Amino acid sequence: MAKWFRIAAIALLGMLIATPAMAQDGLGGVLTGGAAGAGLILIGAGYGIGRIGSSAVESMARQPEVAGNVQTAMIIAAALIEGATFFALIICMMAL
Repeated sequence: MAKWFRIAAIALLGMLIATPAMAQDGLGGVLTGGAAGAGLILIGAGYGIGRIGSSAVESMARQPEVAGNVQTAMIIAAALIEGATFFALIICMMAL
């Protein structure tokens, strides 16, 4: 439970720090839907790629003979996540 509290606190702090940067366009520092969506997308993508990497390294450590296959699958999965992330970011930027 403490882990999720720390994650939520860091996300909230990031949103509060980003608010002055968005204040210059006349919104008065309001976090718009597109900006909040972009932040959530990046957090989710970073979490997903981190999980893929940690699981791949763990499986390579357990079975070194399949390291090449695991690495290939990891790179393909990370590329698919990044592709979906870029698509979602473009949609959020269009909403701004």
